Amino acid sequence: MKHLFFLLMLAITLVTGFSPVAEAKYASIVVNESTGEVMYSRNADKQLYPASLTKIMTLYMVFEALDQGKVHMDTKMRVSNLAASRSPSKLGLRPGSHITVKNAIYALITKSANDVATVISEHLASSEREFAKKMTRKAQAIGMSQTTFRNASGLPHSKQKSTARDMAKLAVAIRNDFPHYFQLFKTKSFEYNGRRYKNHNTLLSSYEGTDGIKTGYIRASGFNLVATVERRGVRLVGVVFGGRTGRSRDQHMVHLLNKQFARIPQYAETTLVPKKKPLAPTPVAPPPPKPNILTVSRDTDSGSLSVAVSVPPARPELADPEPVEEPRIIGWGIQVGSFEKRASAHRAARNARVAANDILSHQPAQLRQIKYGNLTLWQVHFSGFDETLARQACLQLFQKGMSCVAIPQISQSS
Repeated sequence: MKHLFFLLMLAITLVTGFSPVAEAKYASIVVNESTGEVMYSRNADKQLYPASLTKIMTLYMVFEALDQGKVHMDTKMRVSNLAASRSPSKLGLRPGSHITVKNAIYALITKSANDVATVISEHLASSEREFAKKMTRKAQAIGMSQTTFRNASGLPHSKQKSTARDMAKLAVAIRNDFPHYFQLFKTKSFEYNGRRYKNHNTLLSSYEGTDGIKTGYIRASGFNLVATVERRGVRLVGVVFGGRTGRSRDQHMVHLLNKQFARIPQYAETTLVPKKKPLAPTPVAPPPPKPNILTVSRDTDSGSLSVAVSVPPARPELADPEPVEEPRIIGWGIQVGSFEKRASAHRAARNARVAANDILSHQPAQLRQIKYGNLTLWQVHFSGFDETLARQACLQLFQKGMSCVAIPQISQSS
């Protein structure tokens, strides 16, 4: 009986990637950011420990302070005794020393440094406790209704809880609200005081299209991950809580994302490109001659045989299909994102002009309101390009960490 039970537990582990013990910590969700569709979820509203996923909200607060001018990238922040005493993962900052905002951002993204998270919280608020209250209020404001923060790092706290759904909302919000900083999540390594720290998010190097965002681990949570992946204009946000190991968590995330990408029809081809006509028609071999039909009969009186030769009637010819007129491309445009808030769309248009100034500086942006079910989104478009210029603009935006899709404009006339 014990042997049978062991085999059953092993089978569950192999099929799901998570043991029954780990299942208590497990949750996942995959969201199509462009449409807002939840493509897959499991325990998505179960409150669990976010661990260092907490630092995504800490970074959100830093980016907001940068945009509001409260701090600058070269602002120096003092290290307190409390910050220096934080447990690993950490940079090992000394009490009384200083670290710039820029280095602090990189330290959170790559090393997930707990001492740095506390330094940030104490600089932006009177204490880490007060900073956590601000984090919670901001979480509520962007729709994270099941999240409560008690510190800036994600170190264990019994009341610091979130859900996979809320973390997906945070990933969407931080990219939409701060696309000019989101590219920093692509950073694969960071050097500080002569040491190089590698990003814990190995999907950046191993899974095509990954451009963020954060890993997390404490014993109470298991191995957590939020990942954003964009392929040919299709952007998915995945969240996994409760992995048994970092490796199995990453493999499970890849499995979930692969399955959802395969469900999206436009993933295989996102732009309409007419097929080129062949330079010369392909020669077609003539059909073989129709065989004659021999009919042999015997005369019943004389018993002699007679042979008749006949030609089978010709089969009716199949009419050629009506020619389909190829779409006529009259110009090209680009789309730089879809946003729930009109203000976020305006900000994205402004940031796009800055990122591709030589191409977009004199091009007006069009904000188009579209609906996906109950969800209303604002799309940002620029038009009036030829194909080469549209793709050059997208290339410049990609290099700055922004999304972009080149779209042909088709003539509507018949």
